[in-house]
Amino acid sequence: MLKLFPLTTKISNGHITIGGCDTTELAAGFGTPLYIFDETTLRSKCAEYREAFEKRYPDSVISYACKAYLNRALAQIFDQEGLSLDVVSGGELAIARAAGFPMERVHFNGNNKSRQDLDLAIECGIGRIIVDNFYEISLLDRIAGEADVQQEILLRISPGIDPHTHAHLTTGNVDSKFGFPMTQAEEAIAAAMSCSSLNPVGLHFHIGSQIFDLTPYIQAINAVMDFADVMRAKYNFNLQELSTGGGLGIAYSSESVPPTVGDFADTITVTVTERCASLGFELPKLIVEPGRSIIGQAGVALYTVGAIKDIEGVRKYVSVDGGMSDNIRPSLYDAKYEAMVANKAEKHPAVEFERITIAGKYCESGDILIKDIDLPKVEPGDLIAVPCCGAYCLSMASNYNAALKPAIVLVKDGNARLIRRRETYEDLTSCDTV
Repeated sequence: MLKLFPLTTKISNGHITIGGCDTTELAAGFGTPLYIFDETTLRSKCAEYREAFEKRYPDSVISYACKAYLNRALAQIFDQEGLSLDVVSGGELAIARAAGFPMERVHFNGNNKSRQDLDLAIECGIGRIIVDNFYEISLLDRIAGEADVQQEILLRISPGIDPHTHAHLTTGNVDSKFGFPMTQAEEAIAAAMSCSSLNPVGLHFHIGSQIFDLTPYIQAINAVMDFADVMRAKYNFNLQELSTGGGLGIAYSSESVPPTVGDFADTITVTVTERCASLGFELPKLIVEPGRSIIGQAGVALYTVGAIKDIEGVRKYVSVDGGMSDNIRPSLYDAKYEAMVANKAEKHPAVEFERITIAGKYCESGDILIKDIDLPKVEPGDLIAVPCCGAYCLSMASNYNAALKPAIVLVKDGNARLIRRRETYEDLTSCDTV
């Protein structure tokens, strides 16, 4: 199971270590729930993506999808690794700005950007805005005009492709809140090209998330390129940039085998190159937007065992000090995780295993992190380490039951750096006005 953990994970004296740091010492020093990010894994994934695409398609951009998770320390790492950022809110844009991230390398996605969002984007000098609907075309044209800015945009197309993933993770089919369906895309091109303050330089699509079958990418690229060909003939539309979104899946279980980054890069670059050749297009700048597949494996959630409830012949519940407040994914769409006992990690024939269900501490029956997992016999005070928690856990975290959002540490070469402190009870009332 260690292959699900960060690249630097080892077992030493029966304890899990990550980035040279003993998880039991991290728990003692920073408390739990604790989210641990391995800097080596994160930088390795950035480099893997950048190198995979650059060697196959030199004019390519890796734009990290910030919705997976972002804070200032991570934004600075992405900057150092030469990535761009794909933000989907004014808040994510503000984090990038606070981190000193170059605004010309930021792209702004989202289906309902507010006036405030777009004002901030124009003020920051953002590189690209991915326009999602007709309302946004007119609103952004007005805002850019008032600021005397010629804003470069991509139009998001919904190509009507089934990505063969969970229904909640599908974004590129016809029945979606995102993007212009093909039946409206031509009208969107005409509208955008008529705007005096907008410069439509390309097209964007994103078909979904946690995708293992790469065929839908081929189908989507072909559909969007065919559309671009028609728009070139009818409106003299020049496809300078093409964003194929992100969505590459990762392994959450030992048996899962997702495509490699190289497989993903081959599929995208070969399809774009061949389709451009057949249609007589110059190769556009290629943009991809990985999120989960960059940060997912880098993150581990660490919990402390508390109450244990053994219902004979039914189930044994082992409750931990976190749950759906810091990781709602199992409750939201039945996401599956594996786990290890961080302080009992050494394999030994004499170790007694038992089947348990790891439950959260919050007042919902659905607050179950992992159902029916076989682990060494646990006791209160033991530490449960859950891998592949770098993506979406923290970005969807809440204060449900007035829970305190967890601390986050970045580990490397035996050093642990706190990059987000644990919330306090005072934080819970800091925005109250009475």
